[in-house]
Amino acid sequence: MELEKRVKDIENRNKRVELDKTWETSWTRKICIMLLTYIIVVIYQLLIKEYDNVFLTSLVPVIGFTLSTLSLKLVRKIWENNRK
Repeated sequence: MELEKRVKDIENRNKRVELDKTWETSWTRKICIMLLTYIIVVIYQLLIKEYDNVFLTSLVPVIGFTLSTLSLKLVRKIWENNRK
């Protein structure tokens, strides 16, 4: 009985870990972060009274974030290959 419980606990943990991994790489997560970053940067620029192209210049950090998430996959693959 104890062994069954331990196996079930391990299976549940593995499901949570897989779901966490899927969430970390999902476009839903990336898009949410992009939108929140954009909104925060727009608000910040408005608060500091930087009105020149506020909506366009607020895209810079969002594009930077998106490019970094895309390039990190390549960096991770290189890192994983070097770890083997």
